[in-house]
Amino acid sequence: MKGEYTDSELIRLFHEPGKSNYAFNLIVLRYQERLYWHIRKLLIDHEDTDDVLQDTFIKAWNGLDGFREDASLYTWLYRIATNEALSFLRKRKKRFILPLFDSEHKLEEKLESDVYFDGDTIQKKLQKAILTLPEKQRIVFNMRYFDEMKYDEISKILNTTIGSLKASYHHAVKKIENFLLSE
Repeated sequence: MKGEYTDSELIRLFHEPGKSNYAFNLIVLRYQERLYWHIRKLLIDHEDTDDVLQDTFIKAWNGLDGFREDASLYTWLYRIATNEALSFLRKRKKRFILPLFDSEHKLEEKLESDVYFDGDTIQKKLQKAILTLPEKQRIVFNMRYFDEMKYDEISKILNTTIGSLKASYHHAVKKIENFLLSE
């Protein structure tokens, strides 16, 4: 096997004695950037994203032995990354028990002060609009709009119906349009 491996070849290589580290490093190299940006759009903060990305790959390492290839490796990793990001957000919300705490407002503050965000005013406005969306709509919008994922891929990752995803995306787009027009 020379050149670039397919995901199935990487999984087989992972199961070969003495080659699991090599195979996993190739998996990380292939998917770390896409997963980083997927998580980053949900968490905004660079350091939080790095932590969640690391947790994602730790979970993947621990689960790769039992990976049955029912879904593609890409879909499986996105599902882990999404779940880890959502779990992180839920833990953050629990830490701030005060009823007035608004986690979206906190994310917006992080966006404003983020030295790694190099977007212009319009991009920042779009990100603020996205932060006003409910969690599920925000995730669906990011996966569809930024990651350009197909509804069937998102359906597998989020374990929901395509109809539900289309409705969530439609509502998200309308809310974003309204936010941008009112600003």
